[in-house]
Amino acid sequence: MTKVAIQVGKKKKENKEKERYGEKTTQQDNQGRENAALQELEVTRRQSSEDEVHGDVDAGQEDIEGSTSDNTYEAVEESDSSEDEVAPRNTIGDVPLEWYKDEEHIGYDITGKKIKKKEKQDKLAKFLDRTDDSKSWRKIYDEYNDEEVELTKQEAKFIRQLLKGKTPHADLDPYAPYVDWFDWKDSKHPLSNAPEPKRRFIPSKWESKKIVQYVRAIREGRIKFDKPKEEERFYLLWGDDSSSSEKTRGLSYIPPPKPKLPGHEESYNPSLEYIPTQEEINSYQLMFEEDRPKFIAKRFTSLRGVPAFENAVKESFERCLDLYLCPRVRKKRLNIDPESLKPKLPSRKDLKPYPITCYIEYKGHKGAVNSISTDASGQWIASGSTDGSVRIWEVATGRCIRVWELGEAVQHVAWNPLLQLPVLAVSIGQDVLILDTGLGSEEEKNKVKELLRVEAPANPNESGDVASVVSWLQDAHGGVRLKHFKNVSSVEWHRKGDYFSAVLPAGQSRAILIHQLSQKRTQKIPFKLHGLPVTSAFHPSRSIFFISTKKNVRVYDLLKQKLIKKLETGLREVSSIAIHPGGDNIIVGSREGKLCWFDMDLSSQPYKVLKCHPKDITNVAFHRSYPLFASCSDDCTAYVFHGMVYSDLNQNPLIVPLEILRGHSSSSGRGVLDCKFHPRQPWLFTAGADTLIKLYCH
Repeated sequence: MTKVAIQVGKKKKENKEKERYGEKTTQQDNQGRENAALQELEVTRRQSSEDEVHGDVDAGQEDIEGSTSDNTYEAVEESDSSEDEVAPRNTIGDVPLEWYKDEEHIGYDITGKKIKKKEKQDKLAKFLDRTDDSKSWRKIYDEYNDEEVELTKQEAKFIRQLLKGKTPHADLDPYAPYVDWFDWKDSKHPLSNAPEPKRRFIPSKWESKKIVQYVRAIREGRIKFDKPKEEERFYLLWGDDSSSSEKTRGLSYIPPPKPKLPGHEESYNPSLEYIPTQEEINSYQLMFEEDRPKFIAKRFTSLRGVPAFENAVKESFERCLDLYLCPRVRKKRLNIDPESLKPKLPSRKDLKPYPITCYIEYKGHKGAVNSISTDASGQWIASGSTDGSVRIWEVATGRCIRVWELGEAVQHVAWNPLLQLPVLAVSIGQDVLILDTGLGSEEEKNKVKELLRVEAPANPNESGDVASVVSWLQDAHGGVRLKHFKNVSSVEWHRKGDYFSAVLPAGQSRAILIHQLSQKRTQKIPFKLHGLPVTSAFHPSRSIFFISTKKNVRVYDLLKQKLIKKLETGLREVSSIAIHPGGDNIIVGSREGKLCWFDMDLSSQPYKVLKCHPKDITNVAFHRSYPLFASCSDDCTAYVFHGMVYSDLNQNPLIVPLEILRGHSSSSGRGVLDCKFHPRQPWLFTAGADTLIKLYCH
């Protein structure tokens, strides 16, 4: 604080030197400067010892506020301080105090004697004086006059106002009401008499452009408005904790399920109308268990007579214990529209043509038609029946052109896939007949006769075991008869028309045989069979052979003589298979009414499983050129599907159900026994147990 006082004294000396050569100041001006310097010293001292000053200011606040507040601004200027009447003690004038820093005196009086400096106290003495004197916080050392000055209560109040950032005079109102200085009397004209600009009367072009932009954005959907929330029309009157969607912090309370409240019939003494008679109780026993009532009302004389009364308390306690200890989990219920889960399939109108209605019925058989087959040209169809006859029909007219009476039930018929070789393979019992249909040109007929001629009854193969299995004989019907040691269930031709396979379900290791018609030779497959074989099929373009057992389908390579893939059907019993013309997709029918689609490039598991028929599926078939496949069943129906296979391997096949063909009647529990597609047209042939063959066209 001493350094600050010295700096203030220096400033005062310098100002006095400047005023010596300028205007002469009065004694009152000098006194005002001294008062300002004293105020600055007080502020500096208060900042250095803020804690001490605040404590003392609070102690003397009541004394200061109790001073007279009636003094006006003019009274404040006329200070009652005695210092204004006393002449300054310093007589050196504007000489800097540094000049007297090392001297014992500070100036001279009127008589010329030295004015001695006061003895300076050390810090300890100053501290003791400050503690003894309660008004020491008001005292400020004046270095210029070498004396201590005591501030008045009014001056302390000014300093406190300045420290708070307020005006020094408490009577001054900083928020005085505004005084309107303008005189509005007799004022007829405004301050500005400029005419109104034209732009105030013309619509804004900028605003019109902005409106057009907003309108376009709303139409294009770039600006969307919030839809008003629909208020719930109905609500729970008493509320329900289980349906509340409010999120709670921590563990949420899950209420137990509410049991159904008992009715009148649960009463121990119900009315007579709720008690069933003995006839009604006996009729309950004839009902299904699902339809039978869960509770039968009885009548008791009192509540203690109810059988459950004895264990009621124990059961209620165990019930509460189960609810208390049972961990319950809150599961969020998904509100999903069931229609959105359905696959988006193309319209059936876009997938035409496909068979829809029955066009021709082929009548002539007296028993159930077990099998049908179409020739490569699509002009003829062959059928075999349990009445022991094989018939050939003209497709366009339904006329039967030839009949063979074989005397035994026909199991399967298969037409040779070559157009220039019109022969028919028929399986009856343990024999397979290769019949000459007599169709085609004279050259083709002569070729077929040469092919079906057997010179020696013995098998040309030197192997003894194969000779005991099959024997090639000349048949009385002008064909070839192959005698097997077990019943033959099905016959399938190779695409080249020279080889055909025969399936003998009871043949064990020799259950599947491959015959060569041109060489009159038979061989068994070089693979070990796993399970009873059901049917077999050749690949339409490669040397691959499919063997179907009751549980799975095995795929073999005939050239490499090894297993390629095993298809797991997951079905109870396989009944039939069909190969797609592309060769990479297979459909499998089962005895439980399920149809499996296999994509061999995708997986050994079914790509799709279709539960379409309520009864056994008897046969499945692919169309050669159209993306169609069909299945027939004992429920007297045939289902037609659209099955598109894409060349892009990344795109899965498209399967769409198209039509359900009805028309056959049931006989001995059997319905439609076989179905085949026309080789060129989108037509479907069905053979039923009602002795009819039907042609369905688009």
